[in-house]
Amino acid sequence: MKSLLFLVLISVCWAEPHPNNSSLEHERIVHVQENGPRLLVVAEQAKIFSHRGGNVTLPCKFYHEHTSTAGSGTHKIRVKWTKLTSDYLKEVDVFVAMGHHRKSYGNYQGRVFLRESSENDASLIITNIILEDYGRYKCEVIEGLEDDTAVVALNLQGVVFPYSPRLGRYNLNFHEAQRACLDQDSVIASFDQLYDAWRSGLDWCNAGWLSDGSVQYPITKPREPCGGRNTVPGVRNYGFWDKDKSRYDVFCFTSNFNGRFYYLIHPTKLTYDEAVQACMKDGAQIAKVGQIFAAWKLLGYDRCDAGWLADGSVRYPISRPRKRCSPNEAAVRFVGFPDKKHKLYGVYCFRAYN
Repeated sequence: MKSLLFLVLISVCWAEPHPNNSSLEHERIVHVQENGPRLLVVAEQAKIFSHRGGNVTLPCKFYHEHTSTAGSGTHKIRVKWTKLTSDYLKEVDVFVAMGHHRKSYGNYQGRVFLRESSENDASLIITNIILEDYGRYKCEVIEGLEDDTAVVALNLQGVVFPYSPRLGRYNLNFHEAQRACLDQDSVIASFDQLYDAWRSGLDWCNAGWLSDGSVQYPITKPREPCGGRNTVPGVRNYGFWDKDKSRYDVFCFTSNFNGRFYYLIHPTKLTYDEAVQACMKDGAQIAKVGQIFAAWKLLGYDRCDAGWLADGSVRYPISRPRKRCSPNEAAVRFVGFPDKKHKLYGVYCFRAYN
C-alpha cells in the first residue's frame, strides 16, 4: 500500500528545473497533473540579439507531454508576455492573447504581435525596437488549471559609456541620471551591459548608477586610486544607494541610429551657439554624446578634430590611435566643458533619416 501511495503522489506532482532558462537555474516550477498530459512551454533560444530600429522574434512554443497536439481542446489557450525587471520582483505587461482577443500595453502598443506560425506557436514579434526594449521577457501559457513559462533575453548591439554633467563628478541622483542618459540619446545601462563592456576593455574609475539602482564601475587595470594595485580586474560594486539623495555619475547605453553623424566642415571655429545654428543651417541638429559614441564604436568613425556636442561638451572620436590623436588607445576623447560664449571649436552634427 505504501508503494502504491508513493507512485500516486509521483504522478500528481512533478518538480523540475525551469526549462531553457539558465538565469533562473535555482527556480523550480511545480506542474500539477490531475487529468491529461502536462503542459510544457519552451523557448528554442535563451538569448536573441538585435539592434535599435530592427524587428525581432522572441521564440516560445507550448506542448503537452506525451502527445503531439498543441492543446487539449477543452480550454482556451491564454498567452501572456511580460518583461521582467532586473530584480525579478516586478513584471511589466507587454502582450496578452486569448482566442481572438489581443491586447498590447504601454510603449509596446502597435509594435508587438504573435507569430502564430503553427497551433502551438506563442512567439512574440517586436517591431521597430527601441533602447528600452532590452531585457528579459517571460512567455506564459495557461490552459485551464495548467500553466508553464519560459524566459527569453533580448540583447541589443550597442555601446556603454560613462557620463557626468557640466557640474562635474558625482552630481546625479538616480532620477537625474536617467534623464541625463535620455538627453544624450541613450538609456541608463544594466549590469549585464556594463559587464559586457568591461569584458570588451572598458576601464573607468568613477562609480556610476546602473538601471537596477546599484552603483558600480569597471576596472581592467587595477591601480592605487581605483581599489588598489593588488586587486583583481572586475566590475566593482558599491551596492544600492538612496535614489533621491545619493549622487554619482552614470553609465549610459546607446545603439545604432537612423541618421548621419558627421563633422561639419566650416570656414571658421565656432562658439556653442554658433555651432548649434551651423548644424541647423545644414539641415541637421548638433549631435548628442550617445551619437558620437555609437558612431565611434559601431561605425568606426574617426576624426581628430574636437567639436561641440549638444550638452556643451567638446569631444572627438578616435578609432585609429596615432600621434597627436590619442596615440595609446581608441576612444572618444573628452576635452571638457569649455566656456560656451568665448571658446571656439568645430561641431559634430546629426541628420536623422526620414
